[in-house]
Amino acid sequence: MNKEQLIQKMITYYSGDPKRIQHFMKVHSFARFIGISEKLDESTLNILEIAAIVHDIGIKVSEEKYGSANGKYQESEGPIVAADMLKELDCSKEVMDRVCYLVGYHHTYTEIDGLDYQILVEADFLVNMYEGAMRPEAIQSVCPVPLLMDSINT
Repeated sequence: MNKEQLIQKMITYYSGDPKRIQHFMKVHSFARFIGISEKLDESTLNILEIAAIVHDIGIKVSEEKYGSANGKYQESEGPIVAADMLKELDCSKEVMDRVCYLVGYHHTYTEIDGLDYQILVEADFLVNMYEGAMRPEAIQSVCPVPLLMDSINT
């Protein structure tokens, strides 16, 4: 599957919403960097990158349907939208199943079952911390290092 085509589809999907476009691009960049640093095999890295690109795809439907971008709504709505988009790009069933699983659980931190899942959560956290979507107490609970906290708060 061509990730550049997927990115283009996501840019079109979020047309008029540069914040969402920039968010998934940053999460993808962090996820790819961490995945390469962790020496993920090619298949797992591919799944991670695809999941990072579409991880928040459920936001739009959640906002329309529930008037909220709550993480649980994203998790319930996202896999359906992601599967439709991935099918259009001839994504294999095996890859699509894992990507949709990750999209459906990327706000659930209690049962992380693989490096792709762990890295997606971490990459999303890093971007959310910087973008201000997390309260300082939440950041402190996952990132108790004062130097990093100081750089995030500036």
